[in-house]
Amino acid sequence: MQNYVTIMIALVVIMTIADLIHKGSKTYFDNAGAKAEALLAAGDADCSVGKEDTRLTQLSAGDKAGILVSTLVTDVASAGEFANPVRRLVHILTMYGFILFNAATAMIIFGEATTTTLAQVWNTGAVMLFIGTFWFWFSFKVDGQAEGVSWTSVTLRKDMFSLALMATSVTAIGWSYTGGGTGVWFALVILSTASLFGGVYWSKFSHMFFKPAAAFNKRVIKANGTNENLPHETRFGGKTAADDEFQQNRHSMELLKDAPMDMGLGIKREAPKHY
Repeated sequence: MQNYVTIMIALVVIMTIADLIHKGSKTYFDNAGAKAEALLAAGDADCSVGKEDTRLTQLSAGDKAGILVSTLVTDVASAGEFANPVRRLVHILTMYGFILFNAATAMIIFGEATTTTLAQVWNTGAVMLFIGTFWFWFSFKVDGQAEGVSWTSVTLRKDMFSLALMATSVTAIGWSYTGGGTGVWFALVILSTASLFGGVYWSKFSHMFFKPAAAFNKRVIKANGTNENLPHETRFGGKTAADDEFQQNRHSMELLKDAPMDMGLGIKREAPKHY
């Protein structure tokens, strides 16, 4: 089993690197970083769509360290990217269940003895993973939530990550409930985990490494003002009344000049359930 776990870890590393190369994620962030540095070096520039004066800021090492901490606490540890509290709970159950399950598995396999506490942690992680993955599948699966696609509709490449996580949790609980051993349930655990860790290149597995980096980069470019060179001013109100007046008057349409700065929820007024 130690050799099996080592092979699975190696597959995750190799396939994650291959996925980053294939999608060009690292290249994208390297290029974006270089452009941001060039903008910072050039200083503030005039912009025809908004007030851009003094928007660029050189961040210190302390600033970046603070942003890193905020990213880890808000975006990673507490899944702050999800505005829906129930969706956030589903993500947290899945994430921490996965972490507990795999950490306990590694400690059991590579450790000298299995304690009752460690076994409880393993089972707790498996149950959390089970609840999180199945709750997501039946309630928050993207195409089911927004497009009305039935939960029975499966596209292997798109759903591979979710299905592998679900299979891993079910087979792990089944194996534990039947007393362990090397029977059918054990074979199913091996098959499901092999599909999970061996299918990284074709699934969303590697996004768990990519998303924290993307969240950190998003916070950095917002703090230093580069913001991928996008205009910063919007119609959601400025810091002062003068900013609001500037935003209203910059529109060529008379109708928008008299419109309120906050026009309401719009398309977000209700959930997309008109199939």
